[in-house]
Amino acid sequence: MYYKLYLDSVFILQMTSNLYLLSLAGKILGCTATHRRIWFGAAVGALMVCMVILVPAGTMGARILTATVPVSMCMLCITFRICHRRSLLHGSLVMAGCGFFSGSIMIWILNRLRTFLNGGSSMCVTLVSGYLAYRVLVKIVDSLQRRRASCQRTVFIYVPNLQRSIPVKAFIDTGNQLSDPVSGAPVCIIGRKLAEEISSCFRPEKNHAIPFRSVGKESGILHAYELPELVVEEQGRKIRKEHIILAICDTGISEESVCQMILHPRLLED
Repeated sequence: MYYKLYLDSVFILQMTSNLYLLSLAGKILGCTATHRRIWFGAAVGALMVCMVILVPAGTMGARILTATVPVSMCMLCITFRICHRRSLLHGSLVMAGCGFFSGSIMIWILNRLRTFLNGGSSMCVTLVSGYLAYRVLVKIVDSLQRRRASCQRTVFIYVPNLQRSIPVKAFIDTGNQLSDPVSGAPVCIIGRKLAEEISSCFRPEKNHAIPFRSVGKESGILHAYELPELVVEEQGRKIRKEHIILAICDTGISEESVCQMILHPRLLED
């Protein structure tokens, strides 16, 4: 069985989908680029796919599937100037996820419009369904980012030895109900990287052992220290707290994470 492909149509469809995927990936990854770089990256990706189609080796599906990751990495490098291998792989996975959900929405729309898919109108309907799928995903991503942003706060940790405050991004976790077993004081969680940066403000004599229970681990003990002062920015106001207990967690907060602290919800109470 033979299929007839028109490279100009493939190029247009592929470039359009690349524009949508790069835009979505930029929103999710927090990367920015000029319109010229986005268009150029999408065009290069579409051209690479057309070249893969022309390669007389293996099946069409196998060739396109094999080239997916290199093509997406190339587009990310051109568009967002991402050069680190790990970041490129992460961005490629994000684009693949966006492509999967976008394709699913497109199929749903096309199935509803299949009566109009005849002759020259098929490409037009495909482009329209692709745009509608893109707009749906943009709404979903914006909604998730707004919800995430509403749970983030800027925290200032005062370090007496340095005579200055260190700004830290923190995440409010309503499920964090850790408390000191003796005093009942709320306990916040910080990563190992942040703990090393502010270790000079810890008081060794104020060492705490905080028992915890979490999903995937039945129970355990976290080492915690007392912080002299903590200021939380909350909707234009500043909440100042003293003698805050910080538990150091080696897992759950990666060094690359934007938020290096998990706040206890009780700290936002006046």
